[in-house]
Amino acid sequence: MNYDTFVDQVARRTRASSEQTVELIRATLETLTERLTGGEVLDLATQLPRPLQVMLRPTPDTEAADRFGAAEFVARVSYRTGIDESATRIAVRAVFTTLREAIPGGEFDEIVTRLPRDYRDMVEPALAPGVALRRA
Repeated sequence: MNYDTFVDQVARRTRASSEQTVELIRATLETLTERLTGGEVLDLATQLPRPLQVMLRPTPDTEAADRFGAAEFVARVSYRTGIDESATRIAVRAVFTTLREAIPGGEFDEIVTRLPRDYRDMVEPALAPGVALRRA
């Protein structure tokens, strides 16, 4: 999936303008970068179009993931975008769903199944049928 298609898909799911959509994608990917290890971020980034890779800002020397729950994830994205948390939750779900569609071979599923149980509401709609989150 190319960058323009990615943005269009998220915009369609969120009903946001293109400018708002790019900001929502950027904030979600930056927050996801904080939540994953450096290796996981690099694996994800290599499968995405260049503009999305830049948003992820992968750094091979950042191995430690910041372990925070879904509420904190949404709060960080909300802070970065300036939109309320209920709209942010919908936007994060849209970005996750589009990431799953953009990344072939179930690699996104492998990443999100490592997230704690409280991410289920945002992540499960993005998972392939038959993939479940770990029961943490």
